[in-house]
Amino acid sequence: MKTLNQKNKQIEKPSLEYYLNLQYPVTLYPDPEGGYVAQIKDLPGCLTQGETLEETMANINEARELWIETAYEASDDIPLPSSDNSYSGKLLVRMPKSLHRRLAETAEREGVSLNQYIVSLLSAVA
Repeated sequence: MKTLNQKNKQIEKPSLEYYLNLQYPVTLYPDPEGGYVAQIKDLPGCLTQGETLEETMANINEARELWIETAYEASDDIPLPSSDNSYSGKLLVRMPKSLHRRLAETAEREGVSLNQYIVSLLSAVA
C-alpha cells in the first residue's frame, strides 16, 4: 500500500508483518481480585487480563496483534514502540543544603552511598 507524504512523493507503507514483529513494552499489574492485568501503553486501549502470568502474556500478545491488524486495515497510525533510550538514568536535583546534609548523614548511617540511598527512597514511593 502506498501513501503520500507532505512533498507528494509516494512512499511505501510498512507491511503488516513489519508492525506485528515490533517488540512493544508490556506493563503487568497484579489484579487486587486475583490474576494479572497487562497493558501496552504505546497502543492506546490495548490491555487484557488473565489468571496466571502465562495466560496474561498470551492474552496481551493476542490483543497486540488484533490492535495492530485493526489499525492497519483502517489505515490508522500505528505508533512505534517506545524505548528507554530517551532516559539516561541521570538526574540533577537542586535542594536546600540542610536537606542534602540530612540525606548524606542518613546514607552514611545506613552504610550506603548518597545516590543509593536517594534511589531507594524514590523507588519506595514510585
